Amino acid sequence: MRNSSSARSPHQAQDHIVAERKRREKISQQFIALSALIPGLKKIDKASVLGDTIQHIKQLQEQVKLLEEQSKRINAESVVYVDKSKSEDVSDTSSNNVSLPEIEARVLENKVLIRIHCEKQEGVLMNILREIDNLDLTVINSSTLHFGASKLDITIIAEMDDEFKLSVKELARKLRVGLLQLM
Repeated sequence: MRNSSSARSPHQAQDHIVAERKRREKISQQFIALSALIPGLKKIDKASVLGDTIQHIKQLQEQVKLLEEQSKRINAESVVYVDKSKSEDVSDTSSNNVSLPEIEARVLENKVLIRIHCEKQEGVLMNILREIDNLDLTVINSSTLHFGASKLDITIIAEMDDEFKLSVKELARKLRVGLLQLM
């Protein structure tokens, strides 16, 4: 025997049927909208749409993870200063009265920005460009400014060749060692 409070009137039953029909229509519309967002979807039944959506989201999550790792690498190695007071892998240079070059290197994707502040000497720019070429970099642009009577400020934009395998820190160190050997 049914309780009179739990029994539905014909009007309430009709309202329930209409509400349920609207809910199902809304779900169907949402599945259609979702299927439009999934590339390469072949079937549009609900199970296929859900399965392909799950697969697509997993692929997107993997892409995000790879991009975040690339971003961390770029940010971690974006700037290196080689201080002129430090002497790395170079024999004693203080006896020749030449100040050590300051080198700054920045990397963004496959481009490298190199700034060198050094003593003005005959052929120093050509030697720097030759050293950069030896490091599997292709020079795209360079500029040289005189800084005072005896200094040069050299800015070079280069592109990494496929063979380029150095970190920014190694690049700056090798350029500095190469420059000191030329002085």
